[in-house]
Amino acid sequence: MRASGILMHITSLPGNYGVGTMGREAHRFVDFLKAAGQSCWQILPLTPTGYGDSPYQSCSAFAGNPYLIDLDLLVDQGLLQPEDLSGIQWNESEERVDFGQLYRHRSTVLKKAYDRFTGEAVLDRFCKDNSSWLADFSLFMALKAKFGGKPWYQWDRPLKFRDPKAMWQARQELKDQIRFYSFIQYLFFTQWTALRDYAHENGISIIGDVPIYVPYDSVEVWSSPEYFQLDQELAPTAVAGCPPDAFTADGQLWGNPLYRWDRLAQDGYSWWLVRLGAAGKLYDTIRMDHFRGFQAYWSVPAEDTTARGGKWIEGPGMDFIHAVKEGLPHIRFIAEDLGFLTQEVLDLRDASGYPGMKVLGFAFDSREPSEYLPHTYPRNSVCYTGTHDNMTMRQWFDTADADAVAYATDYMCLTDREGLVWGTIRTAMSSVSDWAIVQMQDLLDLGGFARMNFPGRCDGNNWVWRAKAGAYGPDLARKLRDLTALYCRLPKNKNDKIADDPAI
Repeated sequence: MRASGILMHITSLPGNYGVGTMGREAHRFVDFLKAAGQSCWQILPLTPTGYGDSPYQSCSAFAGNPYLIDLDLLVDQGLLQPEDLSGIQWNESEERVDFGQLYRHRSTVLKKAYDRFTGEAVLDRFCKDNSSWLADFSLFMALKAKFGGKPWYQWDRPLKFRDPKAMWQARQELKDQIRFYSFIQYLFFTQWTALRDYAHENGISIIGDVPIYVPYDSVEVWSSPEYFQLDQELAPTAVAGCPPDAFTADGQLWGNPLYRWDRLAQDGYSWWLVRLGAAGKLYDTIRMDHFRGFQAYWSVPAEDTTARGGKWIEGPGMDFIHAVKEGLPHIRFIAEDLGFLTQEVLDLRDASGYPGMKVLGFAFDSREPSEYLPHTYPRNSVCYTGTHDNMTMRQWFDTADADAVAYATDYMCLTDREGLVWGTIRTAMSSVSDWAIVQMQDLLDLGGFARMNFPGRCDGNNWVWRAKAGAYGPDLARKLRDLTALYCRLPKNKNDKIADDPAI
């Protein structure tokens, strides 16, 4: 079965209060996907944003992002009053998220909802059902607030090392604050469940994203330091990154602590299985970020200031993949097999059976043979026009070398009448890949201002793009549906079940 979908993070939806949320606009987007004949909606991680406002640098691998909670739904529930939301400037432009304003105002508004909340029994049940991660997360957040936002490794020594007596005392002292952060998660998961169920009712499956690494200042490193490359004082001995390449002379220094794969293997990678299992309850398919890191990862000495001094270290390979397949046989995965690839990485991807990613935006930068050219694709793959980490197709056509544009024009038979970007979408849809995913910015033919992320930069311009209200509607849905039908990617019928989707 051939199918297609749209890549658009929830934060990029239009709407009130400065950021896209899980409310009415998200449900309308599901309606748009259905009308356009699409089968899936791909999103970025739903976890709280961290350093650089990145959803890939979250303090928790399990918690939901409070910015995604829809405030109008809380008004409908009586947890907020319209006057609670008046007079707050959430952003200066409807096309950009202002994370600073969200940080300043969102928690204050949610605290008002908490003060009006009376469903104690429901919240108790939610806390019990999610106790495996929620208890530590809520305490972590309450302690961060107590210590003025300082990272856990700068807290008082007994709390840094999770001394049982200090932990018990903190839970007693911060009981109400802990309850508040648990309440926020209750709101998030209530709204997410409703949105996901609505998508399923309309034949739309969800592709989610699990970052390979977690930040140093995260609940996971604080609560399970034995799984990370840390010294006796719980400081990283080596950190993650990418080697130098044609785009970054110094490489990329991500700074995330690296895993102790030997220790993880001792108990059958249970830490990873729990993490992926939780994601599998949120999404129908998981995009496994930085898949090449499971074959070999770039290890940089913790004291280095660039990634130049790193080296490749062998990862867990098929031993890890076998554990995932055996422990989580019901979850489908996509291998994010981009970046510096060796034959060993490609062999691991193929041995896993997971489909890899084919990105048209990477296909035409030289006359050298490229595995991103559609005539090289296997069926077990996902063809993208572009991803959140690279420029939009409009930006590429506007800035690429003239020879590269000419090559793309010839290869994809592009014409002015059809449009360069729409012709690229047609090429993705016509490919043999089981799935074709179009980035929303490409569907809207937007330029560089709409790029979602520029890896290696932290200048306040990443993760901020939002669609304008009315940017997509029936005409665009009809046009996309016609193209989807032309290349036999429409859902079989309106009663198709999520379980009948391609095993990607």
